[in-house]
Amino acid sequence: MDCPTKNAAVLDPSWVDEVLLAGPAADICLRLPEPVDRSTLRHLIGAAQTRLTAAGLRAGGAAALRLPPSLAYVVNLLATWRLGAQAVLLDHRLTDHEVDRALARLTPQVVVAPVRSGGGALRVFVEVTEGVVPFSAHPAVSGHAVIQLSSGSTGPSKVIGRTAADLIAEVRRYTRIDGVALPGERIILLPSMVHVLGLVGGLLYGLHAGVELVGPERLVGDAVLASIRAQNTPATVLGVPFHIGLLASCRADGPLPQLIRMTTGGELVPAATVQAFTDRFGVPLGNMYGMTEVGVIGTDLYGRNRPAVVPAPGIEVRVVGGELQVSCPASPYVGLTDPGRWADGWLHTRDAGIVDAATGLVTIKGRLDSQVSVGGLKVDLTEVEATLTALPGVAAAVVVQDDGITAYVQPDGPLSEAALEELLAERLAGYKRPRTLHLLDRLPRTTTGKLVRAVPVLRAALP
Repeated sequence: MDCPTKNAAVLDPSWVDEVLLAGPAADICLRLPEPVDRSTLRHLIGAAQTRLTAAGLRAGGAAALRLPPSLAYVVNLLATWRLGAQAVLLDHRLTDHEVDRALARLTPQVVVAPVRSGGGALRVFVEVTEGVVPFSAHPAVSGHAVIQLSSGSTGPSKVIGRTAADLIAEVRRYTRIDGVALPGERIILLPSMVHVLGLVGGLLYGLHAGVELVGPERLVGDAVLASIRAQNTPATVLGVPFHIGLLASCRADGPLPQLIRMTTGGELVPAATVQAFTDRFGVPLGNMYGMTEVGVIGTDLYGRNRPAVVPAPGIEVRVVGGELQVSCPASPYVGLTDPGRWADGWLHTRDAGIVDAATGLVTIKGRLDSQVSVGGLKVDLTEVEATLTALPGVAAAVVVQDDGITAYVQPDGPLSEAALEELLAERLAGYKRPRTLHLLDRLPRTTTGKLVRAVPVLRAALP
């Protein structure tokens, strides 16, 4: 299977040139928003290799990248791999405390961080002048090419490693998925390249396949539409459900023939949102299911099977005890041996789901821990949450078990608890309805835009 392989070391760095940087020198591969051709990108990577080496990075070592989405991030990531070293990706929004803990555990040889940045608020890709400082003389903690920290939507972050072979396999897997952007087309990239969807589904696949990667000027709906309209080539918007709201917040100034689809990863999108999007833009809203540990697991890029997905090429999915599991020969976790996460060649997703024996379609039913008992009756918190999010005046909701069923709701306009309870009474049996309702101006989200479901974080967000 196309998953982490046992005892794999960082591959010969030639994979960067062969898999990612091959192609005509004059081809535009990035537009962030200024165009960058392959010749320029190769030159910038070479210069970054010199700086990293001078600071102490060696083959088999690691570089921690604490950079916002930027050309500097792309260049230093590829330069690190080109040196045969491991890249530790640290989201630039992490606190100093979180970064210090990660550095102490992962002991990179160098740390790359901004010394100056600009571009203003809401920029998707910012202008960065980076600095490289030595940190340790230790080799990398593992043979993985990249280390990522999980988003921690349901608990503490995990340290996840993927080998160069894993990344190559996933990039090639994308080329076999029906509905992805094709050579000569564009990807309008909205999620961060620090996380798996933006990293592999956006940056690495785009470089490999000859798909131009475009960053809007700003992370607002008008700017996203302007980036689609800026060139005549077909465009796919890649994002998470949060980004659908950005497009819905603005009025398209005339037709958008360049837009051929939007693909979202992360949480399932409510049916009403799907319908509103397709009615407005007249293109499919595709769905992608994946995990940091293995990348893309299944897709439905034409929206034909929603909420089910088709397993990605080379991916095997099974259901054991109601839990979806993905075949994965080696544990992707660094320093974590919990058999509840990986055991005997299978990754435990902790998602509930079913696999249709006839079609092979995979349907995700929500988190495995979403089933609770109320007075001896089973309640699926996912059902309660879906009912809430479908109500008028509700922008988002999270339902958890916290001394009874508790709902945290982000209104979309005027909304009172009394009105919410009345609407729920019409739609849910009494034992399913939340005992406690909390209205918040904004629900907490992870750095990837997912709603946080950890009870302590939700409690802390209360006024």
